[in-house]
Amino acid sequence: MAKPILLVVMDGVGYSKTGLGDAVTLANTPTLDWLLANCPNTRLKAHGDAVGLPSDDDMGNSEVGHNALGCGQIYSQGAKLVNENIESGKMYDSSAWKELVSNVKTKDSTLHFIGLLSDGNVHSNISHLFNMLKKAKAEGVKKVRVHTLLDGRDVPARSAEIYISQLEDVMKELNDASFDAKIASGGGRMKVTMDRYQADWAMVEYGWNTHVKGEGRQFASALEALNTLRAELDEDDQNLPAFVIAENGVPVGKITDGDSVILYNFRGDRAIELSMAFDMDEFTHFNRGPKPDVCYAGMLQYDGDLKLPARFLVNPPEIHDTMSEVLVKAGLRQYAVSETQKYGHVTYFWNGNRSGKFSEELETFKEIPSDNVSFDQRPWMKSADIVDDLIEAIKSKKYDFLRCNFPNGDMVGHTGSLPATIIGVESVDIGLARLKAVCDEEGVTMLVTADHGNADEMLEKNKKGDVQVRTAHSLNPVPFIIYDKDTTYTIKDGSYGLSNVAPTVVKMLGLEAPASWQASMV
Repeated sequence: MAKPILLVVMDGVGYSKTGLGDAVTLANTPTLDWLLANCPNTRLKAHGDAVGLPSDDDMGNSEVGHNALGCGQIYSQGAKLVNENIESGKMYDSSAWKELVSNVKTKDSTLHFIGLLSDGNVHSNISHLFNMLKKAKAEGVKKVRVHTLLDGRDVPARSAEIYISQLEDVMKELNDASFDAKIASGGGRMKVTMDRYQADWAMVEYGWNTHVKGEGRQFASALEALNTLRAELDEDDQNLPAFVIAENGVPVGKITDGDSVILYNFRGDRAIELSMAFDMDEFTHFNRGPKPDVCYAGMLQYDGDLKLPARFLVNPPEIHDTMSEVLVKAGLRQYAVSETQKYGHVTYFWNGNRSGKFSEELETFKEIPSDNVSFDQRPWMKSADIVDDLIEAIKSKKYDFLRCNFPNGDMVGHTGSLPATIIGVESVDIGLARLKAVCDEEGVTMLVTADHGNADEMLEKNKKGDVQVRTAHSLNPVPFIIYDKDTTYTIKDGSYGLSNVAPTVVKMLGLEAPASWQASMV
């Protein structure tokens, strides 16, 4: 029988290329340093075509990263998937698009777009919105309203005016006697609407009241709102409060009965809760008030098991032959644990965008509730709790393959606080030391990797050459380390990405990988 394997995902921990704001190197990490100096290791590509994204200019993210880690293959993802559907015309031939357009034309109502306004290619791409605006006009839609969520996280921290201006220019070009497009509302993505894993429903309620009800502080334009709120609060785009665009004190874009609504984000985690609010009749997470009778769709179906939303423009990648399926077929027992912020990544995304398990008997999932605070205030997050839980699971001797995610490098990294992120990385290193010790005691092989970079590049130079805070993921490679006290492994020469991890694990467990998988590294 092969030894049990523990896979540790240090979320957002990569190798810096620039040395700017490298919290990973600046942190005191004796365990990680020892592992890299004494164990077989290599660097994995975690962005661009290695995880199914359009180009190597596209940073990886936790969702596509865990898809690749969990399935051993590369699927078209996110922006690339939507791009393919737009270019082929498949998206506009979908029943959802046709139904939404027919609805507003028949009822002479409004087509609303809600989504992240940037070209970050992690949750959305503004080019998709522009394309849909043009197609809507071409198909006879008369009135469009856009509800803009400001980024400043996957793009420079204060870049919203670029995207607002681009959108205003496109709408100005399209607007005429037959077509009326306007920005209706907005707010920072970490304050308004885009919560995930049901960690803070107040964010979604805030967005609902803003976008749907038109409630909130009023401004004449989105640029006026942006400039005013920045001046008053000195906050980056992602943390700005909600705003409503109004004319003569009347909101220009409430969502009302008979309208159609498209959430144009393609990434699912921060789209599910708003979709629940629009799609579910039985809903108790906040008081929606009179729920408007609208035709609602997402860019993708964000949860295939819950069929949420019911209407969607682009079919998600159909991921087959995941590692979990291979292990279940072999009768091996699995354990997955993280705190709320990354729980879905070691379960839903790992299992090929499936909420459920392949086997209730052979798969065990554990969620440790995250603290509902800004992560720079508690950069250690729940790392100690995750380790406590894993030690208990390992000592139970019930499991053949265990996996965990430490969110610190990513979630604290996104706050832009270098001192806090250093503490976050150090907290993960303390966890590694404790896991290394229990693996020695219990005869477990430990693999250490990451899903993308972030903490490794907390600063960047702008076009003027000035150094500024960076809150986005990096394009840097991530580590892959094999630690085993008793067995010596050799990593074969080659260039590898995240999708090479599953084949490596399966081979170490003595199993045969599906023919569709990438190569093993050992």
